[in-house]
Amino acid sequence: MHTNEANFIDINQLQVGLYIHLDLGWMDHPFTLSNFKVKDEEQIHKIKSIGLKKLRYDPKRSDCKPLPIDIAEPKNAIAKKEVLEEEITPTAIKEEKQLEMDPKVERLLKLQNLIAENEKKFVVASDITKHVTTNLLLSPQECIKQTTQLVNDMVNTALMEGDVAIHALNGNASTDNNYQQALNVTVLSLMMAKSIEMSKEDLRLLGIAAMFHDIGKTEIASNILNKKEPLTRSEQAHYEMHSEIGARIAKEVGLPSRVGKIILQHHEHADGSGYPDRLKADEIDPLARLVALANCYDDLCNPLDIKQSKTPYEALAFIYAHHRSKYDEMLLKHLIKELGIYPPGSIVLLSTGVHGIIISSNPNKPLRPYVMVHDPLVNRQNPRIIDLRDEPKINILSCLRVNQLPPEVAHYLNPRTKISYFIEVNTLNDGIELV
Repeated sequence: MHTNEANFIDINQLQVGLYIHLDLGWMDHPFTLSNFKVKDEEQIHKIKSIGLKKLRYDPKRSDCKPLPIDIAEPKNAIAKKEVLEEEITPTAIKEEKQLEMDPKVERLLKLQNLIAENEKKFVVASDITKHVTTNLLLSPQECIKQTTQLVNDMVNTALMEGDVAIHALNGNASTDNNYQQALNVTVLSLMMAKSIEMSKEDLRLLGIAAMFHDIGKTEIASNILNKKEPLTRSEQAHYEMHSEIGARIAKEVGLPSRVGKIILQHHEHADGSGYPDRLKADEIDPLARLVALANCYDDLCNPLDIKQSKTPYEALAFIYAHHRSKYDEMLLKHLIKELGIYPPGSIVLLSTGVHGIIISSNPNKPLRPYVMVHDPLVNRQNPRIIDLRDEPKINILSCLRVNQLPPEVAHYLNPRTKISYFIEVNTLNDGIELV
């Protein structure tokens, strides 16, 4: 959504029901999201305490209009006008023009800010995911409410508002400990769904089902869940019961019936080789097909035994080469399109001899992603990111594993053992979708 002066209001025009955008970094406000509908007076108090004089709001997504300016503004209208004009200084205008003159700098600055915001949002989402998947049976109503809110935020903020970015988390705010398989599967499922014509209600059901797809594992023996060696036939049979157990739990705690159906079918395969009912192709719920593919990709990237893990690049190639018959071919193409030829999280060697990690891909130019590069002269807290669309002489030579990196490069890039993804609205308003 592009900034529009006509949609700015004075802070005193704020009231419950307005859908607002806080044009600030995540560290600069106390809310989980930077754009949301104001729910109560407590939120208004918090917003006003930030110190903003103006707010951007979305009339189409608001339940009401802002308070009239003649009521909201101070009695001294002239003073009010001076306050508003004070924000638009010649320096600010000059800086804006400079950014407009250098779109490369603008894109990369925005991307760095976006990554920093995503890191913190991811940590919050990770904590929520861990809580709800652990405590669903103990506090079902609370957990369902929190999950619904998280999923609705992801759907409303990302999928319903324009271009979407998917980032591999590799910054300073989150760690491998923040990886949550349920959150990754949810993000990947929604990313595939965004390019398919689907109702908002289906997107919501998809997100909730993805979040709880493995809830049935709570009743599977831990020695089986944590076993790194191949399961015996009886152990495998016991393990496969988690789909049916999950569907039963979904019904018991009051989740929608279709959510239970998706949970039941999230290990079914198009060729009939899945479980529990050996369903084929169109017999499988369309939303379950999405979760099944997202789950497979994440399991390849983040297996229980990290020695068996595949790089994102390898995981996509493996599914396409060896498991294509098991999944909806159209969905597989969508997954490849959304993640790109070099999926976020891939470690690469550039033609300059420099190593880097793919941060985000450009689906319109799949060979020209954004790369965080190893540069010992730049502080790792604020690493250098290059947009290969702006570097026509630089190419990706190959994708690598961590053990192929020189020690000093591995220490600097600090690639994750667990690949975590998060989504955000694309703020790079350059006409090119960032995924």
